[in-house]
Amino acid sequence: MPRGKGGGGRGGKKNHKGKSRHFTDPREMEQQDEKDAKAREWRKKKGIEDSDDENETEVNKRGAVGELPPNSSSEEESSEEEEARPKGVEHLIEIHNPNRTGNRTARKVTELDSKASTQLSRREREELEKQEAARRYQQLHEEGKTEEARADLARLALIRKQREEAAKKKEEERLAKEAAKKASKS
Repeated sequence: MPRGKGGGGRGGKKNHKGKSRHFTDPREMEQQDEKDAKAREWRKKKGIEDSDDENETEVNKRGAVGELPPNSSSEEESSEEEEARPKGVEHLIEIHNPNRTGNRTARKVTELDSKASTQLSRREREELEKQEAARRYQQLHEEGKTEEARADLARLALIRKQREEAAKKKEEERLAKEAAKKASKS
């Protein structure tokens, strides 16, 4: 038998065209839905809440498996429905996977409780203390109450005094030059 053709040999593909197919009768599906509805009502009367009820209502909102989604006039609504549609049996089994992120856990910053006390880590607490100390030091420095500020002010006073003396000398030299020019002209 040549390679690559269908058959039972290595990696060959079998043709399943002749296999019989099973289709669910619509009446059978309606009976199952009625049975489920009765069971839900019975549970409501007894006060039994089941997480399956929530999943079933979600399935009923989206439509049964195999049904086409309802046509909507806006494209946004249909795209949201397509994104919300689960794959496989995800909606039937409730799982808790910490690695899985979804819209259920995502919350906006505005929704978070601002009054809730959060515990800061040691590093965060030390960083906040450091920033507060730097702010206090800057305020004292501006007021001139720190040693560094006093030294800076003393240095500034010396520089001002030196500049005043230099300006006086320059003025005296200028006046002396002007007097010398007047004396040479006359």
